[in-house]
Amino acid sequence: MTTLLPRIELESAPHPIAAVIWLHGLGADGNDFAAIVPELDLQGCPPIRFVFPHAPSMPVTLNGGYVMPAWYDILGTDLAKREDAAGIHHSARAIEALIAHEVERGIAPGAIVLAGFSQGCAMALQVGLRHGARLAGLMALSGYLPLAGTLAAERSAANAATPIFMAHGLADPVVPIARAEASRQALLDLGYAVQWHSYPMPHSVHPQEIADISRFLRSVLGAAA
Repeated sequence: MTTLLPRIELESAPHPIAAVIWLHGLGADGNDFAAIVPELDLQGCPPIRFVFPHAPSMPVTLNGGYVMPAWYDILGTDLAKREDAAGIHHSARAIEALIAHEVERGIAPGAIVLAGFSQGCAMALQVGLRHGARLAGLMALSGYLPLAGTLAAERSAANAATPIFMAHGLADPVVPIARAEASRQALLDLGYAVQWHSYPMPHSVHPQEIADISRFLRSVLGAAA
Protein backbone atom coordinates (compact mmCIF):
# COMPACT_ATOMS: atom_id res chain seq x y z
CA MET A 1 0.00 0.00 0.00
CA THR A 2 1.36 3.44 -0.96
CA THR A 3 2.02 5.77 1.96
CA LEU A 4 0.12 8.99 1.30
CA LEU A 5 2.05 12.22 1.04
CA PRO A 6 1.79 14.55 4.06
CA ARG A 7 -0.69 17.28 3.24
CA ILE A 8 -2.89 20.13 4.38
CA GLU A 9 -6.64 19.70 3.97
CA LEU A 10 -9.21 22.50 4.00
CA GLU A 11 -12.95 22.16 3.44
CA SER A 12 -15.09 24.94 2.00
CA ALA A 13 -18.08 23.46 3.84
CA PRO A 14 -18.85 20.26 5.77
CA HIS A 15 -19.34 16.94 3.97
CA PRO A 16 -17.41 17.72 0.76
CA ILE A 17 -18.49 16.00 -2.43
CA ALA A 18 -15.76 17.54 -4.62
CA ALA A 19 -12.01 17.89 -4.25
CA VAL A 20 -9.18 20.04 -5.56
CA ILE A 21 -5.69 18.52 -5.24
CA TRP A 22 -3.27 21.45 -5.59
CA LEU A 23 0.46 20.83 -6.11
CA HIS A 24 3.04 23.43 -5.10
CA GLY A 25 6.19 24.50 -6.92
CA LEU A 26 9.89 23.80 -6.42
CA GLY A 27 11.19 24.68 -2.97
CA ALA A 28 7.74 25.41 -1.53
CA ASP A 29 5.26 23.20 0.31
CA GLY A 30 1.53 22.71 0.67
CA ASN A 31 1.17 25.94 2.64
CA ASP A 32 2.02 27.90 -0.49
CA PHE A 33 -1.51 27.92 -1.92
CA ALA A 34 -3.63 27.06 1.11
CA ALA A 35 -4.00 30.77 1.87
CA ILE A 36 -5.72 31.33 -1.48
CA VAL A 37 -8.78 29.24 -0.60
CA PRO A 38 -10.53 32.03 1.38
CA GLU A 39 -9.99 34.36 -1.59
CA LEU A 40 -11.86 32.09 -4.04
CA ASP A 41 -15.46 32.84 -4.94
CA LEU A 42 -17.03 29.39 -4.79
CA GLN A 43 -20.70 30.40 -4.91
CA GLY A 44 -22.64 27.67 -6.66
CA CYS A 45 -20.00 25.03 -5.97
CA PRO A 46 -20.67 22.02 -3.77
CA PRO A 47 -18.62 21.60 -0.58
CA ILE A 48 -15.01 21.13 -1.69
CA ARG A 49 -12.07 19.49 0.06
CA PHE A 50 -8.84 21.25 -0.91
CA VAL A 51 -5.79 18.99 -0.59
CA PHE A 52 -2.32 20.58 -0.56
CA PRO A 53 0.34 17.85 -0.44
CA HIS A 54 3.99 18.41 0.49
CA ALA A 55 6.54 17.11 -2.02
CA PRO A 56 9.48 15.12 -0.60
CA SER A 57 12.84 16.84 -0.25
CA MET A 58 15.62 15.90 -2.67
CA PRO A 59 18.84 17.33 -4.14
CA VAL A 60 18.12 19.58 -7.13
CA THR A 61 20.87 19.59 -9.75
CA LEU A 62 20.10 23.05 -11.11
CA ASN A 63 20.50 24.49 -7.62
CA GLY A 64 23.89 22.91 -7.03
CA GLY A 65 22.49 19.79 -5.40
CA TYR A 66 20.80 21.77 -2.64
CA VAL A 67 18.14 19.67 -0.90
CA MET A 68 14.64 21.14 -1.12
CA PRO A 69 11.03 20.08 -1.63
CA ALA A 70 10.69 18.96 -5.24
CA TRP A 71 8.46 16.72 -7.31
CA TYR A 72 11.44 15.78 -9.50
CA ASP A 73 14.99 16.90 -10.24
CA ILE A 74 15.66 19.88 -12.51
CA LEU A 75 18.69 18.87 -14.58
CA GLY A 76 19.31 22.12 -16.44
CA THR A 77 17.89 25.45 -17.53
CA ASP A 78 16.34 23.94 -20.66
CA LEU A 79 13.22 22.38 -19.19
CA ALA A 80 12.47 20.35 -22.31
CA LYS A 81 15.91 19.08 -23.29
CA ARG A 82 16.81 17.02 -20.19
CA GLU A 83 14.03 15.77 -17.96
CA ASP A 84 14.05 13.60 -14.84
CA ALA A 85 11.62 11.01 -16.18
CA ALA A 86 12.18 8.62 -13.26
CA GLY A 87 11.47 11.37 -10.72
CA ILE A 88 8.36 12.50 -12.59
CA HIS A 89 7.01 8.94 -12.70
CA HIS A 90 7.76 8.43 -9.00
CA SER A 91 5.82 11.54 -7.99
CA ALA A 92 3.03 10.65 -10.41
CA ARG A 93 2.41 7.45 -8.47
CA ALA A 94 2.21 9.42 -5.21
CA ILE A 95 -0.29 11.86 -6.73
CA GLU A 96 -2.36 9.01 -8.16
CA ALA A 97 -2.55 7.63 -4.61
CA LEU A 98 -4.01 10.95 -3.42
CA ILE A 99 -6.68 10.80 -6.13
CA ALA A 100 -7.49 7.21 -5.13
CA HIS A 101 -7.74 8.31 -1.50
CA GLU A 102 -10.36 10.93 -2.36
CA VAL A 103 -12.32 8.36 -4.34
CA GLU A 104 -12.17 6.01 -1.34
CA ARG A 105 -13.59 8.84 0.76
CA GLY A 106 -16.61 9.04 -1.51
CA ILE A 107 -15.66 11.72 -4.04
CA ALA A 108 -16.26 10.75 -7.65
CA PRO A 109 -13.32 11.23 -10.07
CA GLY A 110 -15.59 13.52 -12.11
CA ALA A 111 -15.72 15.89 -9.12
CA ILE A 112 -11.93 16.10 -8.68
CA VAL A 113 -9.79 18.93 -10.06
CA LEU A 114 -6.02 18.44 -10.26
CA ALA A 115 -4.14 21.73 -10.03
CA GLY A 116 -0.52 22.77 -9.82
CA PHE A 117 1.90 25.69 -9.92
CA SER A 118 5.28 25.56 -11.73
CA GLN A 119 6.68 22.06 -11.02
CA GLY A 120 3.26 21.24 -9.59
CA CYS A 121 1.71 22.36 -12.87
CA ALA A 122 3.94 19.92 -14.73
CA MET A 123 2.85 17.11 -12.42
CA ALA A 124 -0.85 18.03 -12.72
CA LEU A 125 -0.61 17.72 -16.51
CA GLN A 126 1.52 14.58 -16.32
CA VAL A 127 -0.96 12.78 -14.07
CA GLY A 128 -4.25 14.28 -15.16
CA LEU A 129 -3.87 13.61 -18.88
CA ARG A 130 -2.94 9.97 -18.20
CA HIS A 131 -5.46 9.25 -15.42
CA GLY A 132 -7.79 6.38 -16.25
CA ALA A 133 -11.04 8.01 -15.07
CA ARG A 134 -12.57 11.29 -16.19
CA LEU A 135 -11.58 14.20 -13.93
CA ALA A 136 -13.54 17.44 -13.57
CA GLY A 137 -10.69 19.64 -14.77
CA LEU A 138 -7.00 20.49 -14.72
CA MET A 139 -5.41 23.79 -13.62
CA ALA A 140 -1.93 24.40 -15.03
CA LEU A 141 -0.44 27.53 -13.46
CA SER A 142 2.91 29.05 -14.46
CA GLY A 143 4.34 25.75 -15.65
CA TYR A 144 4.72 23.52 -18.67
CA LEU A 145 3.92 20.11 -20.15
CA PRO A 146 6.57 17.56 -19.10
CA LEU A 147 7.58 14.46 -21.08
CA ALA A 148 5.61 15.87 -24.00
CA GLY A 149 7.05 13.33 -26.42
CA THR A 150 5.31 10.41 -24.69
CA LEU A 151 1.90 12.00 -24.12
CA ALA A 152 0.30 10.93 -27.41
CA ALA A 153 1.05 7.28 -26.68
CA GLU A 154 0.30 7.38 -22.94
CA ARG A 155 -2.69 9.70 -22.66
CA SER A 156 -6.04 8.45 -21.41
CA ALA A 157 -9.11 8.67 -23.58
CA ALA A 158 -11.11 9.33 -20.40
CA ASN A 159 -9.60 12.81 -20.10
CA ALA A 160 -9.44 13.71 -23.79
CA ALA A 161 -12.16 16.34 -23.31
CA THR A 162 -11.35 17.45 -19.76
CA PRO A 163 -11.19 21.27 -19.49
CA ILE A 164 -7.67 22.61 -18.94
CA PHE A 165 -7.13 26.03 -17.38
CA MET A 166 -3.65 27.32 -18.28
CA ALA A 167 -2.30 30.56 -16.81
CA HIS A 168 1.09 32.23 -17.10
CA GLY A 169 2.89 35.46 -16.34
CA LEU A 170 4.02 37.61 -19.24
CA ALA A 171 7.24 38.41 -17.36
CA ASP A 172 7.97 34.99 -15.87
CA PRO A 173 11.78 34.63 -15.47
CA VAL A 174 11.59 31.05 -14.14
CA VAL A 175 9.43 29.31 -16.74
CA PRO A 176 9.54 31.57 -19.83
CA ILE A 177 6.12 32.15 -21.32
CA ALA A 178 7.39 30.74 -24.64
CA ARG A 179 7.75 27.36 -22.90
CA ALA A 180 4.17 27.55 -21.65
CA GLU A 181 2.91 28.61 -25.07
CA ALA A 182 4.67 25.65 -26.66
CA SER A 183 2.97 23.41 -24.11
CA ARG A 184 -0.38 24.96 -24.90
CA GLN A 185 0.16 24.34 -28.60
CA ALA A 186 1.18 20.73 -28.01
CA LEU A 187 -2.06 20.20 -26.08
CA LEU A 188 -4.14 21.93 -28.73
CA ASP A 189 -2.52 19.79 -31.42
CA LEU A 190 -3.74 16.71 -29.55
CA GLY A 191 -7.27 18.09 -29.37
CA TYR A 192 -7.40 19.19 -25.73
CA ALA A 193 -9.76 21.98 -24.61
CA VAL A 194 -7.32 24.59 -23.30
CA GLN A 195 -8.48 27.83 -21.70
CA TRP A 196 -5.43 30.13 -21.94
CA HIS A 197 -4.87 33.14 -19.65
CA SER A 198 -1.84 35.43 -19.40
CA TYR A 199 -1.25 38.13 -16.80
CA PRO A 200 1.17 41.03 -16.25
CA MET A 201 3.18 39.24 -13.55
CA PRO A 202 6.42 37.30 -12.96
CA HIS A 203 6.44 33.74 -11.54
CA SER A 204 3.56 34.35 -9.18
CA VAL A 205 -0.23 34.66 -8.89
CA HIS A 206 -2.26 37.66 -10.08
CA PRO A 207 -5.52 38.92 -8.48
CA GLN A 208 -7.32 38.56 -11.81
CA GLU A 209 -6.00 34.99 -11.99
CA ILE A 210 -7.69 34.19 -8.67
CA ALA A 211 -10.97 35.50 -10.07
CA ASP A 212 -10.50 33.41 -13.23
CA ILE A 213 -9.66 30.31 -11.18
CA SER A 214 -12.86 30.86 -9.17
CA ARG A 215 -14.84 31.03 -12.40
CA PHE A 216 -13.21 27.85 -13.69
CA LEU A 217 -13.93 25.92 -10.48
CA ARG A 218 -17.55 27.06 -10.54
CA SER A 219 -17.79 25.91 -14.15
CA VAL A 220 -16.32 22.42 -13.72
CA LEU A 221 -17.56 21.65 -10.20
CA GLY A 222 -20.90 23.45 -10.17
CA ALA A 223 -22.67 20.49 -11.75
CA ALA A 224 -21.55 18.29 -8.85
CA ALA A 225 -23.86 20.32 -6.59
